Parts: sequence; structure tokens; C-alpha cells
Amino acid sequence: MGFKKGENPNRPYKGAAIKVEPIRYKKAIKNIKKILADNPRDLCLFTLGINTAFRASELLSIRYGQVKFKDVGETLEIKQPKTKRYRMVTLNRAAIEALDNYLDNKWARSNFSKDDFIFRSQRGVVLTVPTVTNMVKGWCKEVGLEGNYGSHTLRKTWGYWQYQRGTQVALLMEAFKHSNQRQTLDYLCIQDKDIQQIFDLEL
Repeated sequence: MGFKKGENPNRPYKGAAIKVEPIRYKKAIKNIKKILADNPRDLCLFTLGINTAFRASELLSIRYGQVKFKDVGETLEIKQPKTKRYRMVTLNRAAIEALDNYLDNKWARSNFSKDDFIFRSQRGVVLTVPTVTNMVKGWCKEVGLEGNYGSHTLRKTWGYWQYQRGTQVALLMEAFKHSNQRQTLDYLCIQDKDIQQIFDLEL
């Protein structure tokens, strides 16, 4: 097939879907946290995203009063914008440490009230999902990751590493509210080489 001058041959055909990928390398996750170390808001957003099954829109709906006094092992319940149902997750140590680093200080206490969204711009406006997509793309590019990344990368990374540690696909399917296990594997971009690894065990 020929291409016209100025046309991108790598652009997907009309109607094709480009899958947003999870972060498959723990070193990349560590490096992203390192580059965000001086930005508590972004570090908190990234850390919460990869440690929960929340969508970006759900993360952006978190208010100061919901997380101000949370501790490890406690739950956070967020109303889903799409279904209007509530999604509940248990906060692990990484999530709590990121929240405390961002919000447990004099600056936060003087800048946030109970009902304020915690992920705001410097102008005080809550971040948008497209903004988060661009942020994630930038972080991944900065640590040398190649591929397609965006806001869904955060929750996909959580699911991918749950799968890698042996969490049952049926449980992940429930966490993501998928209709079948194949949908979950496709969503997490579980590739043939990942599936192949489970047959490497010699008995």
C-alpha cells in the first residue's frame, strides 16, 4: 500500500485501537519514583495509581477528607463516575506513605479543606484525565520506556504485577469488573511470552 506525502505509515487504520501498556519493569517503576521524588503530588498520584485498581478519573475524585487520617490496611471507597457505584480498595504501605508525604504536613493542612480535591494544579484546578495521560507518557519517556502509555497504564501496572505474582485471573477480573478472564488478560496486555513463562517450570 502506498502512502501520500506527509502521511504517517505507522498511524493505525481508522477504527483500530491502540492498547495502552502497563509498566513491565520494576526498575522503570523505581526510576519514575526517583524522578518524582521532589514532586509529592505527582509521586502520590503515580504511587496510588499503581497500587490500586482505581481509574484515573477515580483518583482525581479523591478529596482531602477521605484520606487525611487513613492508615495502612484501611479502605478507601470511591464512587465511580461511569456506573455511580462505589469501588473499595485496601490501602497498602506504599500508598499510605505517598499520601503522608504529600498531605501530612503544614503546607497541606493550610491549603486543603475537607472537601478539596487533592490532585490539583498550581492554580487550584483539579487535574483532568488527559492531563494525567500526558504526565504518564512523559514519565515513561523520561525513564526510557518505549511503547504506548497513558492514564490507564497506572491501573494496568497494578493488575500486571498482581498477575506476575500469581494472583488468580478471576480475582483480577472482579477487581476490574470485566465480564470474562480473556478480557482481563487482553486489558493487561499479557503477551504470549508472558503466558509461555508459566510452562518453564520443570517437575
